[in-house]
Amino acid sequence: MKKILLICITVLLITGCSSKIVNGKVTCNQKDIVMEKENAILVDVRTKEEYEEGHLDNAINAPYDEVVSKLKDYDKDTPIVVYCRSGNRSAKAYQSLQDAGYTKLYDLGSISNCG
Repeated sequence: MKKILLICITVLLITGCSSKIVNGKVTCNQKDIVMEKENAILVDVRTKEEYEEGHLDNAINAPYDEVVSKLKDYDKDTPIVVYCRSGNRSAKAYQSLQDAGYTKLYDLGSISNCG
């Protein structure tokens, strides 16, 4: 009986921890789920030049310092996933969008998290 209980607790901990989104931070797998289930938009907040060198599939480009104005035509409850090269600019973009009233935000951080 103790073995079964231990196995159940272990399974719950593993599955519960792996899919939980904390403070808007998402993994690549979580990003894929959000994109599919919530029809989120994926936003590369790097420069136009960095974006043109390569980006994640289906991403649009809106540099972090222009992200609010570039996304102004989207409803404030549109799910948005942001990413950049290292995670610094995506964190700034996330905060800017949050300050502008967007409510369904996700931060993938670095593009390398998906590769």
